Amino acid sequence: MMAKELPPLESLICPLPRTHKDTIVLGHGSGGKMMADLIQETFYPSLANPVLLAGNDAGVVHLADGTALAISTDAHVVSPLIFPGGDIGKLAVCGTVNDVAMVGAKPLYLSASFILEEGLKITVLQLVVQSMKTAAQEAGVEIICGDTKVVAHGEADGIYISTTGVGLLDPSLKIGGAMAKSGDLVILSGTMGDHGIAVLEARGELGFETNLMSDIAPLNHLVSAMLKVSKDIHVLRDPTRGGVASALNEIAKQSGVGIVLEETSLPIQPAVAAACEMLGFDPLYIANEGKLLAIVSQDDAEKVLKVMKQTKYGENATVIGSVEGSPSGRLLLRTRLGSTRVVDVLAGELLPRIC
Repeated sequence: MMAKELPPLESLICPLPRTHKDTIVLGHGSGGKMMADLIQETFYPSLANPVLLAGNDAGVVHLADGTALAISTDAHVVSPLIFPGGDIGKLAVCGTVNDVAMVGAKPLYLSASFILEEGLKITVLQLVVQSMKTAAQEAGVEIICGDTKVVAHGEADGIYISTTGVGLLDPSLKIGGAMAKSGDLVILSGTMGDHGIAVLEARGELGFETNLMSDIAPLNHLVSAMLKVSKDIHVLRDPTRGGVASALNEIAKQSGVGIVLEETSLPIQPAVAAACEMLGFDPLYIANEGKLLAIVSQDDAEKVLKVMKQTKYGENATVIGSVEGSPSGRLLLRTRLGSTRVVDVLAGELLPRIC
């Protein structure tokens, strides 16, 4: 009897839900497939250039004198504005600092733009601005310019903050989503999903209380420590919207490689695991704001991991998987039972207004 031929990998993927082509929905901000399609179909046709199309957390530009700059911008619309472990101000600073750091650059300066809703209490704004100051001091950056606009009550939901960051980059560094190579190891700097579940609890949507705090943190000093011991770090990425799964799917496609995660190696706090089990969420897709993924050559992985564990925001770092030549552009998970399943791109919005 002849063995039955297995179906191609694509045929095992569940079909995507109906797409939205005429109007914006929350899923367009998910960090998953809907957002990627929006960028590809709406923004890239008009704005595409080599720096933008690189698809990294920050754009890298080289000046005539040889100076390399990393520039990133981000908008923050989190609800509620204040939550365990952070607030929209800390989030705005750390999010942009981290994006600049994810190409190996040293963040130096930020700008900040505020959209304030009529009726916002000045005490809340003062708390947010003070939080930005504290986060900027920890990161070692300065907020050197900004803008403020006010809109009518009901038109902004309190505060929206946009930040842009600029940093200096060693021109010899080649870190980016297209640089992962077969044989590399995947390192995660700590537990998954802390930010997303902490914000969800602050909204009163968990149904039970935890002591969970958001993981918001500036990661530039961690990246600096890693680069001091290795020049063979190929990819850095902070897995924010869409979580670890969305970030690694994106990297797999950029690099044309397969990435295999080990379920038994994934670091998850018990409170996050319990919340996800109760709500039917997968921790791999939950947002993080103080964690990074590093894809490092196998030869350097041990020393990179060692120095990460010696830092404040990398003490729980661990190897969670490896890069393989195939299947190209796919993220797989080797389960506790020894089977392997596809971890596909997030289709819609899992938890809106997280960052």
